[in-house]
Amino acid sequence: MTVLPDDGFSLAADFPDATREQWQRLVAGVLSKAGTAAEGPAAEEALATPLEDGLATRPLYAAEDTEGSVPAPGVPGFAPFVRGARPEGNAVSGWDVRQHHGRPDPRAANEAVLADLENGVTSLWLTVGPAGLPVEALPTALDGVYLDLAPVVLDAGPDFEPAARALLKLHEDRDVPPAAARGNLGADPLGTLARTGGDTDPAGPLAAAAALAAECAAGHPGLRALTVDALPYHEAGGSAAQELGLSLATGVAYLRALTDAGLGLEAACAQLEFRYAATADQFLTVAKLRAARRLWSRVCEASGAAPAAGAQLQHAVTSPVMMTRRDPWVNMLRTTVATLAAGVGGADAVTVLPFDHALGLPDAFARRIARNTSTILVEESHLARVVDPAGGSWYVEKLTDELAHAAWEVFRRTEREGGLAAALRSGRVARDLAATWEQRKQQLARRREPVTGVSEFPHLAEKPVQRDPAPQPPSGGLPRVRRDEAYEALRARSDAHLAATGTRPRVFLATIGPAAAHTARAAFAANLLQAGGIEPVTGGTFEESGATEAVLCSSDALYAEQAEETAAALRAAGARHVVLAGRPAGYAGIDTYVHAGCDAVAVLSATLDRLGVA
Repeated sequence: MTVLPDDGFSLAADFPDATREQWQRLVAGVLSKAGTAAEGPAAEEALATPLEDGLATRPLYAAEDTEGSVPAPGVPGFAPFVRGARPEGNAVSGWDVRQHHGRPDPRAANEAVLADLENGVTSLWLTVGPAGLPVEALPTALDGVYLDLAPVVLDAGPDFEPAARALLKLHEDRDVPPAAARGNLGADPLGTLARTGGDTDPAGPLAAAAALAAECAAGHPGLRALTVDALPYHEAGGSAAQELGLSLATGVAYLRALTDAGLGLEAACAQLEFRYAATADQFLTVAKLRAARRLWSRVCEASGAAPAAGAQLQHAVTSPVMMTRRDPWVNMLRTTVATLAAGVGGADAVTVLPFDHALGLPDAFARRIARNTSTILVEESHLARVVDPAGGSWYVEKLTDELAHAAWEVFRRTEREGGLAAALRSGRVARDLAATWEQRKQQLARRREPVTGVSEFPHLAEKPVQRDPAPQPPSGGLPRVRRDEAYEALRARSDAHLAATGTRPRVFLATIGPAAAHTARAAFAANLLQAGGIEPVTGGTFEESGATEAVLCSSDALYAEQAEETAAALRAAGARHVVLAGRPAGYAGIDTYVHAGCDAVAVLSATLDRLGVA
């Protein structure tokens, strides 16, 4: 047996270093085979993936992509806090597993709360008021909860002051020492303005929030008063940069209100907690949380605060926008990836929304899966044992830097317009978010952003999951969007047709040639039709199918030989509309062409219209 000397021996020592130019030449060769002519940097750019905010993910990152252009991220626990707000990160005990509860029945809520706390949850996030638990029911809902061990975070919208007073009184009634109180009273006047709209002057709510902050700073050192919630902007269709930039504008407005009320700058900073969405776009979520800490550190530095005051406390919530109502089981996978990203990104607390969140009030099984998602990642995958595991990745560092710059521009624009309250009341924020969502809707409609179980691989025969309805959240301000909304509307039309007639709308798949020639396009057409709730009929003849429309499925070569003849035969058999699965080619007798990248929502909606589905 040969023993290698312990002298820094490298297995790659005998191999010459590859250059970027060599790699680009290899990429150009592959692209040329696919019909794309590109050389040098253009070959690399051809493989770039565009993101929102004018950003792009490139296929290759190297040291030169960050050297001299990306500032050093520092070390964990020190400004600019890119690598984490605490030196130890989450390595000691993992992140705070924060379960959300919004059940209006206080006894049912108490049962769910106790079950969560007994099985891994470490803090509670309670929706209080008309959209959740009644304020006066807080003592019942928190019966048996050790408030000095389980922090409570309130989310009461415009009712934040009575909800906060109720929680503080509960602490007093249960003899919780003021120094032992933990959590957040949840005052967020600007977030409420974003949710509810109107021309309301936030001065009064800001003054009430400032009074709560002063009370917490003076007598409850472990309790924060305000939440900077970026979810309203994410749920309205905003991009990562918009979410970050508007959260900065919120934070700055709160610092102004608190310092104007007499709090010192460092004390004011200590009263804020930031809430962000974590999505299944893993690397973008990691970069967003890292960029958020860097940006807030910069704001605090520019305000004159001591460096340590700029350590942002982060609460990450798995994205409601990505949750689907059809095939909701897939949401378990989405939230797992989002939770992993939140942990890697350094979030202090993580809320995993139950997989049935979009359907109503979650059941016990859904809550168990939600809390166990964090438990598995922390306890079994040991994800929290490494502080900033993405740090040093050229891709992540570059994306963090680019996202921070894009978000800073959103923040600066908002400040130039007089701050967030003015930008909300003028409608500018709503218009910007709507424009971003409109672009994303096009990606969803064309299935360039696939939604598994909805726009891709839908299951028409699946029984719907039923849940008790949840209280309606506040409305009147920014909308709440979902990735599945266009396809959900199509599926709802199909469901109504099924209930009225006993059958779903159907379309016949007319395959031409052997299986090798038509299987791929037949599978594509079937997948597309089912995304709109339309049953694809295969086998037999068109007359036997009971359909009035048909889709031709085969290879380009066989289309050239038989498409027009087959279309004519289908029309003779009674087909009122003939579709071809493939790129437009001008064949006689073909009414519509469907292909990868076509507007699937428009095609499916038109199909349902022709089939008489209301």
